[in-house]
Amino acid sequence: MAHTDNDRHRPTARRRLRNETPSTVAVLADERDFAAMRRYGSFHFDDHDTYLRHMEGHLRALAAQGTYTSVALFDPVDYEEYCTDLHLDPDTALSRTRYTAEVAAAGTKITYDGQPVARLLPRLIDEAERQATWEYASALLATGGDCASCGEDIGRAAFARASRALRRIVEAVGEGRHHLVCSVQAEGGTPLVAVLHAECDDGRLQLGEAAALVFCTVLAAGLATDRPGGVVLRTTLPDRPDTVRGWGLKDGTLRPLTEAEVFAAYCTDAQTGEPVPPEPGVEYSAGIALGTEEDD
Repeated sequence: MAHTDNDRHRPTARRRLRNETPSTVAVLADERDFAAMRRYGSFHFDDHDTYLRHMEGHLRALAAQGTYTSVALFDPVDYEEYCTDLHLDPDTALSRTRYTAEVAAAGTKITYDGQPVARLLPRLIDEAERQATWEYASALLATGGDCASCGEDIGRAAFARASRALRRIVEAVGEGRHHLVCSVQAEGGTPLVAVLHAECDDGRLQLGEAAALVFCTVLAAGLATDRPGGVVLRTTLPDRPDTVRGWGLKDGTLRPLTEAEVFAAYCTDAQTGEPVPPEPGVEYSAGIALGTEEDD
């Protein structure tokens, strides 16, 4: 049978189209999630480490083909609910693929750029946790409604106050690399926690906008709902001990902690409440007064 030029070029054309088709890969990040999927006979992996090794090879192969690839988390519980809602058989590769395309790909994901899976997964998990924290804190803000006396949206006003508080804190401590942690009590005893890294050099402030958004949303949730919590800031400067300061959140107000309160908060295990030895080379200082709303 004679072959036309179109026949000879068709595989190359298909390869080109494949290279222009993005891919999303959903990964089982931890042993517990992996174990949950082993109950399905169509899931042909017995060991999590082996699974991750093959996953890394798969990602590298996609990258070698020039395919733009993003990586998401595969949630077995969410997957089971998805299959139940759509009356799908969960024990098929097709159902897993459909879940990845329709659910996992719509959630938190990061671009694969050749990094090892051991480095990729912690970053992916951090991103997913940050997204979940932001969504939960946003939901708390949305329940506030309008102020009975002035009619202002409580959540929006609290977010504005939180943004001003963050600006005041960073301006007050000045130069250095700053590590901020905001913690607000949530349901079930597990606090909402947001982490923000900021750097101030020669008056220029640098911080991640996404992390700042989550930080302010969590702080705003505490302000709007009168939940207890606080902010801890650790500042690093060259040739100087790190300095830790703190502010307590109570009754919708952020107030500076005393040096003793900062020491007690920083040297207590958040999970057990047991004392933790102070870290060598760290100074504990009182929080700085942040002014009042009228100061803006």
